[in-house]
Amino acid sequence: MRVSYSISRSVFHFTRKLLTSNFTPKSLSTSLAHSINNSTTSDSDNEQPQLYKQQQQQRQLNSSEVVEALYELKQQPIRAFSFFCELKDFGFQYDVLSYAAIIRILCHSGLHKKLHSIFLDFVFVSCNDKDKDASIYISDLIDAIADNEFVADTEKHSLFMFRVYDALVKSYVAAGMFDEAIDFLHRKARSGSLPHIFTFNFLLNRLIQSGKSDMSMAVYKVFKRLGLIPNDYTYAIVIKALSIMGNLEEAVDVFKDMEEAGVTPSPFAYTAFIEGLCANQKSEFGYQVLQSWRIAGIPIDIYAYSVVIRGFCGEKKVDEAHNVLLDMEKEGIVPDMRCYGALIRGFCRVHNLLRVDTLLDDMRSKGIKINCVIVSLTLNCLCELGMHAKVVNKFQYFKDLGVSLDGVSYNIVVDALCKLGKLEEAVEFLDEMKSKQMDMDVIHYTTLINGYCCQGKLNDAFRVFKEMTETGLEPDIVTCNILASGLCREGLAAEALDLLSDMEILNLKPNAVTHNVIIESLCIGGKVKEAEAYLSRLGDDSLDSYSAMINGYCKANHTADAFKLVFKLLGQGLIVKKSCFNNLLKNLCNEGDDDRIMMFVGTVLNLELSNAMCGKIISTLCQTRDMKKAQLVFDILIRRGWIPDVITYTIMINSYCRLNFLPEALKLFNDMRKRGIKPDIVTFTVLLDGHLKQADSYSFDRSAVRTEMEKLEIRPDVICYTVFIDAHSKADNIQEAMGIFDEMIERGLEPDTVTYTALLSGCCNRGDIHGVVNLLDLISLKRKLPDDFTKSVLKRGILKARKVQFGNGELE
Repeated sequence: MRVSYSISRSVFHFTRKLLTSNFTPKSLSTSLAHSINNSTTSDSDNEQPQLYKQQQQQRQLNSSEVVEALYELKQQPIRAFSFFCELKDFGFQYDVLSYAAIIRILCHSGLHKKLHSIFLDFVFVSCNDKDKDASIYISDLIDAIADNEFVADTEKHSLFMFRVYDALVKSYVAAGMFDEAIDFLHRKARSGSLPHIFTFNFLLNRLIQSGKSDMSMAVYKVFKRLGLIPNDYTYAIVIKALSIMGNLEEAVDVFKDMEEAGVTPSPFAYTAFIEGLCANQKSEFGYQVLQSWRIAGIPIDIYAYSVVIRGFCGEKKVDEAHNVLLDMEKEGIVPDMRCYGALIRGFCRVHNLLRVDTLLDDMRSKGIKINCVIVSLTLNCLCELGMHAKVVNKFQYFKDLGVSLDGVSYNIVVDALCKLGKLEEAVEFLDEMKSKQMDMDVIHYTTLINGYCCQGKLNDAFRVFKEMTETGLEPDIVTCNILASGLCREGLAAEALDLLSDMEILNLKPNAVTHNVIIESLCIGGKVKEAEAYLSRLGDDSLDSYSAMINGYCKANHTADAFKLVFKLLGQGLIVKKSCFNNLLKNLCNEGDDDRIMMFVGTVLNLELSNAMCGKIISTLCQTRDMKKAQLVFDILIRRGWIPDVITYTIMINSYCRLNFLPEALKLFNDMRKRGIKPDIVTFTVLLDGHLKQADSYSFDRSAVRTEMEKLEIRPDVICYTVFIDAHSKADNIQEAMGIFDEMIERGLEPDTVTYTALLSGCCNRGDIHGVVNLLDLISLKRKLPDDFTKSVLKRGILKARKVQFGNGELE
């Protein structure tokens, strides 16, 4: 009993010190752990194994002393929590009674976050104990907590236990253990203890957020049969789940159930129904519901509008989404940050930067704060379009506005500067981050390392790498892959292999991406033979490695080798990545190798191709200007069930028009409409341009085309208007051309240089010197600088006009 006595004395001695002095919990637990260790240590080496065994036994047997120490700290719950955690860190093995003690203390003190962390820890401990069933372990804990001496009043005791159940369920959910949470609540409900409605609602909501809507409905029905009475939030969650599942009629029935139960639906319930519709790609219907409810006087909050906007944008119906914003303003509802954020995200997704800028200006005019998320969306959109210089300018614009910029925004601008080769400026921005006490993470360092590698400045790249590790940040596999790629591009294959060995030291095992990066980078650096040798050394027969080799061949313009490897693999029944097919097809077209192109196409047609791949094949064949082959493949693919999209049809129509095969182009256009594929503005512009350039275009009815465009609500853009203006100008219908020009201006569209050139050419051909002067004045006002072609047109036109006027005797 010597060990037991010494531990007990240590516990109570240091507990009293804590209560009567300025001891911290950490110092207490450290000293206590030290005392425990010292009390079980013998000077005799021979006795150590026996004493160690005895120590472990006594720790388990005497946890009650630690429990009593915790109760001594019940008036200081934060210190009790720290004491519990620190002692656990020193290896003390807590049992059910220990956990029950700290849970009681925290629960009575209302320290919910700390209570949640303790429960979460116990859940993991119970699940990892192979000697005992987890559910029994939890049951023991609940029984130990219920048998508490602090709560005598029955009502208070019930409230106390509800808090315990709530914390346990939330811990289960946080651990992703939904089945265990449901099973626990079900066992309690069957014993007559239904869960608190707040706990139940939390579980239902998290099930839906985790994509388990069907499970949430099953749970709802079971507990409702057991006597649980839903509140307005419960009904709203159920409506949301049913809507997401597409069970719209059942969702409507829930509204009826609420009415019968005398529960008034909250705005959240209505929004949940609309959100479910939008989640099922039924945003148009969702908006109709919103409008009808608004007219009926049902309270609709602004979040419902943001849901519809987000839904439309998710379906890439950004114009419809924008109309929702405009309708809100007409109704006197001021859109908030969520509405603008969802709409800006939508326009960024379709790369419509003009609309993004307009929305940003609109936000500023209304005093709506632009946050860092919107900044990142805008900057990232510019990056995707390759407009890296504008990324830098836009970043500075936001900074000048005083917008709070985060690490993501800085990383985007640093990446843009690296791609522009402005590495010194990139470093300045990172230094600016540091000066603002913003922490640089692995991504920031990796972005800069990539910038140096792309510029071939490997010494600087490794200097940054060293700086990153010295700050305590551990490089990830992406960082190492970038460095390996940089080394290979510079022909330093041996150094890249050394880097792989260093990765092993950092516990970073080279993956398929690493190997592929090395293979492709060696090829880009002109080291094709080294890449082949590296692939051979891998001894890896995976398609990823072969795909990397094929892509490497293509990037090194070793098209014949790529072609040979692809067909070798196809002969073995192996199909490489689609990117390999695309790269090989692109190379074959660039080299004009028609024979191999048709051999390639004939082979891949026997494979199961994606819609994108089919479109790529047609587009590639059109580039060869051999429309017979393109049409042949087009027809074969359609017979196999392929449905061309509007882009593929437009590419085919454009190719026919460029070769002056107008009947074939019109036939495709009609076929497109029969299949229910809606032409877009580009399709109409291509068709019009091809026909209007031909004076003898066999009774092509341009007015019928304009009518159809209006019917489809497709409004001409600048390019389309220019096609009409050019056609009328060349046909000497200058008045009609000017009329279309005026219509274009009235619509708020800005003519470009091509538009002005078409009008100038028409005026010059007629010898209309006054028209030329008026247009030049307008060009000057608009600050449009004429290009060389416009100047040559103007020069020839003025000379012609002077000859005409001189011939008529108008010039002296």
